[in-house]
Parts: sequence; structure tokens; C-alpha cells
Amino acid sequence: MFRLLKPDHLCVSFYGWSQTALFLDAWQRAGFRVVGHIAFPKRYTSTVRLMRFQHENAYLLAKGRPEAPAWPIGDVIDWVYTGNKLHPTQKPLAVLTPPIASFCEPGGVVLDPFAGSGSTLVAARSIGRCFVGVEVEGAVHAVAARRLNAYARAIRRGDCVGLA
Repeated sequence: MFRLLKPDHLCVSFYGWSQTALFLDAWQRAGFRVVGHIAFPKRYTSTVRLMRFQHENAYLLAKGRPEAPAWPIGDVIDWVYTGNKLHPTQKPLAVLTPPIASFCEPGGVVLDPFAGSGSTLVAARSIGRCFVGVEVEGAVHAVAARRLNAYARAIRRGDCVGLA
């Protein structure tokens, strides 16, 4: 990701809290600087172990010295439950759209190297950003492709799109 990111731009990366040290080390070795952290509180429990897990996290990473965005977002964004019908770790569009709008300029390209069900790609498309998605699992890739095609058909028809 670092190699592909333009100089003086930002990257948002979700991570598993139990692997924080590994993620931080990998990002720093790649050349990223951590410049922010986003918390996504959930109104439901996704897993129960010693605690009830009720949040997701992402780091805001910088390559170089990016300018402040025109519309900075808060570092806490409420998580809207999707039901994870399309993928076990499906991200809601309402969670992805604000960081994309803030950190990727109009006409910019959003890269999702773990595209899953295509949520990031649909969110990018919904606000006029280009996108590149990578998904290695064939069946999951097919889900994302169907989702993007359905979104494109709805836009062409002028339908109100209500994708989660």
C-alpha cells in the first residue's frame, strides 16, 4: 500500500486489536507514520470471550506530510450493523463513507487490498471516487462483483440505492 500511495496522502487501515503490535510494526517498517486512530463503537456484541467485543478500530496512516482535509471527521464513528449477510467482517457503508470523503479527494482512487463483499468499493463509488479492489477468494469476489453491478444498475435506472 505504501508503494502505491501518492506522496503526502493518507491511508485508513482497519486492524485486529489483538494484533496491534504486529500491525504497527508492519506499517512503520513500510514507511507509514501513524497520525490518527478511529474507534467504531457497536451497539451489539460481535464476540464474547473474557469481554464482550463491541468496537472496531482503524489507524490513519500518512505517507509524507499530507495537508489537513477540507472536512476533517471525528475519531469516533458509530457502527451500523449490517447483519454481515455478505461477508463475516462486512463493513457498513455508513462507516466507510466519512473517511473516504475526508481523506480521498474527489476524483481520487480508493484501494482496498482485502475487498471482501465490496463495501469500500461501493462507498467510494457512491461519493464519486474511483476504486481498485483486490479479493483472492473467488466466491467472495463474485459477491462483490454482483454487489457493484447491482449498484451500477440502480444508479443507471435512477433508483434510490439502499445498500448496507
